[in-house]
Amino acid sequence: MVSRSYSNLLELASGEAPPPPSIGPRRLPRVMTAAGIISDLDSDTDSDSNSDTGSASSRPRTIVVANHLPLRVRPDSTSPIAGLSFSWDHDSLLLHLKQDYQNAPPKTDFLYVGCLREITELSMVDQESVANHLLESFNCVPVFLPGDLLGRFYHGFCKQYLWPLFHYMLPLSPDLGGRFERNLWQSYVSVNKIFADRILEVINPDDDFVWVHDYHLMVLPTFLRKRFNRVKLGFFLHSPFPSSEIYKTLPVREELLRAVLNSDLIGFHTFDYARHFLSCCSRMLGLSYHSKRGYIGLEYYGRIVSIKILPVGVHLGQLKSVLSLPETENKVRELIEQFWNKGRVMLLGVDDMDIFKGISLKLLALEELLKQHADWRGKVVLVQIANPARGKGKDVTEVQNEIHTTVKRINDFYGGPDYKPVILLDEPMQFYERIAYYVTAEVCLVTAVRDGMNLIPYEYVISRQGNDKLDQVLLANGFGSVVPKKSMLVVSEFIGCSPSLSGAIRVNPWNIEAVSDAMDYALTMPEGEKQLRHEKHYRYVSTHDVGYWAKSFLQDLERSCKDHSTRRCWGIGFGLRFRVVALDLNFRKLSMEHIVGAYRRARQRAVLLDYDGTLMPQQGSIDKSPSARTVEILNKLCGDGKNMVFLVSARKRETLSEWFGQCENLGMAAEHGYFLRLKRNAEWKTCIQAADCSWKQIAEPVMRLYTETTDGSTIEDRETSLVWSYEDADPDFGSCQAKELLDHLESVLANEPVSVKSGPHIVEVKPQGVSKGLVAQRLLAVMEEKGVSPDFILCIGDDRSDEDMFEVITTAATGGMLAPDAEIFACTVGRKPSKAKYYLDDTAEIVRLMQGLASVSEQAASSSEVD
Repeated sequence: MVSRSYSNLLELASGEAPPPPSIGPRRLPRVMTAAGIISDLDSDTDSDSNSDTGSASSRPRTIVVANHLPLRVRPDSTSPIAGLSFSWDHDSLLLHLKQDYQNAPPKTDFLYVGCLREITELSMVDQESVANHLLESFNCVPVFLPGDLLGRFYHGFCKQYLWPLFHYMLPLSPDLGGRFERNLWQSYVSVNKIFADRILEVINPDDDFVWVHDYHLMVLPTFLRKRFNRVKLGFFLHSPFPSSEIYKTLPVREELLRAVLNSDLIGFHTFDYARHFLSCCSRMLGLSYHSKRGYIGLEYYGRIVSIKILPVGVHLGQLKSVLSLPETENKVRELIEQFWNKGRVMLLGVDDMDIFKGISLKLLALEELLKQHADWRGKVVLVQIANPARGKGKDVTEVQNEIHTTVKRINDFYGGPDYKPVILLDEPMQFYERIAYYVTAEVCLVTAVRDGMNLIPYEYVISRQGNDKLDQVLLANGFGSVVPKKSMLVVSEFIGCSPSLSGAIRVNPWNIEAVSDAMDYALTMPEGEKQLRHEKHYRYVSTHDVGYWAKSFLQDLERSCKDHSTRRCWGIGFGLRFRVVALDLNFRKLSMEHIVGAYRRARQRAVLLDYDGTLMPQQGSIDKSPSARTVEILNKLCGDGKNMVFLVSARKRETLSEWFGQCENLGMAAEHGYFLRLKRNAEWKTCIQAADCSWKQIAEPVMRLYTETTDGSTIEDRETSLVWSYEDADPDFGSCQAKELLDHLESVLANEPVSVKSGPHIVEVKPQGVSKGLVAQRLLAVMEEKGVSPDFILCIGDDRSDEDMFEVITTAATGGMLAPDAEIFACTVGRKPSKAKYYLDDTAEIVRLMQGLASVSEQAASSSEVD
């Protein structure tokens, strides 16, 4: 059933329209003018295989996709390009990563795709003119959005709903963020589709890497992956990713997760953000992650989606260049005269004017400092630079009013004729001016209540390192013979850069008294300690710049995509639930026609069937007993004289005897093959020497301890094994407890003849040497004893315990136990890495297959009776 959350936007990814003709990477992009949903370019086939696009150059190319292009636009009546003038935005992170990345090999070409900032709607002719100019002059591909669609997308869904939610703000009332609106979500999807179409105009899918940035474009990976199954695609989230308790309130939570998982590499600034994302994937999609040799990966339908944790850095070249400007030196002199020469100590805050930057809390902390420490009155000045808000709305207005009111109150109470404790600068400021404030500030305060990264502390550290010219300016103002290098930072523990600044004073911004104490500590700390902390900060910031970040991400993206050509890929699912299945080239779906033909031709057959997860779904009904249809199918298979059928299960032999008592000729293996029975009336035998179960007295109390502390977990005591199950427990906590239990049991049972294994939602202790592979060996041995060499073997299972059976039957052909022309069908349930050569999607397909084979046996029996 198609998800309602996609509503009528299914056609955006339906793949019903034919694919566009193959186009080169330098083709001029089409003009997009229609509001809302546009024509589809998707195809259900994987167009990677027949792409004939050529490389634009011998150098690798990265297509950087973001909401905005790294360009500045201003009206220019003399310009022939739609009356507009364009230049690089040197404050843009996207431009920084290109400039710093290209300073070191390998050289890479960058192509940018995004919208133009603050541009009115253009005519189709002007759009074409602008697109041509930007592609040729700036290597940029503009995305043109109608004003109403842009408003619903950016100011509607992104800024009023998604951005507050990712910053832990739930819309509990209309005043607290925006409520979810279906039409805004549809606009968000539509814009992402327009971006995808723009990229399809210029991409060379065989060679190009695509790097998508931030929460504005979270569903874009799905559209690109649908068109090119093997596209080399990375996604980096620059905002926080909320905990699962917050994220799961999102009505389209699964759609966004699945869309992002269509990337090859997903990047986050901190481990906390990545951990929350992985937790959401576990709780909402049932996915588990693994860590191998330092890399974190999620297995998603045969694809390994890598997780990258690396905070972005600053553009050192730009900062050093601005530090060397004469304007910066002059501004530093001016600030020295304004503050230092009057005996003032500057505290500096640089924040956007929005609800999450904690400016009001910072002001309250300063007020507390002046209240508790009268000696700082008349000396300490907080210079608060407030950048214009990126969003708009009632919350921004309220923040502005609160800040101005608080500033006035503090200045009125603690200020004087020649002293203001707070200087609020809320007008646009040149970058060199901000750098000058960094140079002269004794302490930098960043007290955001939630922020994705925040590079202000990094900029402050580099600025405080200064250069020779600035040192001369400072020496001329009473520093003696040497300028001490120090950069005191008071940072919120809720911002992305906090973990990387171990020398900073970390604070909870909500604790006003603690922030006030941190301010005082930063001001009074011994000079030697300040300098040591600065050296530590400078070493990190100067070696982890934006170029390091970009190179590291793109190297990992290349590593994540290296096996694309060695995997078979195809798409499944509708709408935003589309995903790509990637499997080994030799792994294929079991064809009904193929196996039925082999079954008809066979003289002697061996059939091995797992039960739970194969004939019976793992999820769903609590009652796991077989249906009447399943019993009927097994009876028909067992009634065929050419067949020897074995049911292999981890369950107790009493349970299997009760459930399948009607199947006279069915062989059964209980408890992973420890107990065997060839027919209903035969005795149960053991595959290995009778086990001593005295170890249970050690293992059971340990399991009971974990059961008591893990709500929803249970213990199953079988004859020869113990199983701890956490299927009904919290998935994260249950998984964590299972790892601890596994280690605990391995430790206490180290000298016992048992093996401790983990499986899907279980930890199991069983005798050593017991495996389902023994069942396969026993079955083939029994047939050999009867002088029978099977020429048809079918083995079906769903989990790791069944892999032993697959291994035994696939190697049996070389051991002389099978007929020379034997056909072997090792089949797993679901598309996943396996020793089996074939797969079927689910238990329903398994049952249909067995029904088909049973019908062949029934027809053969009827034909023999007629003869």
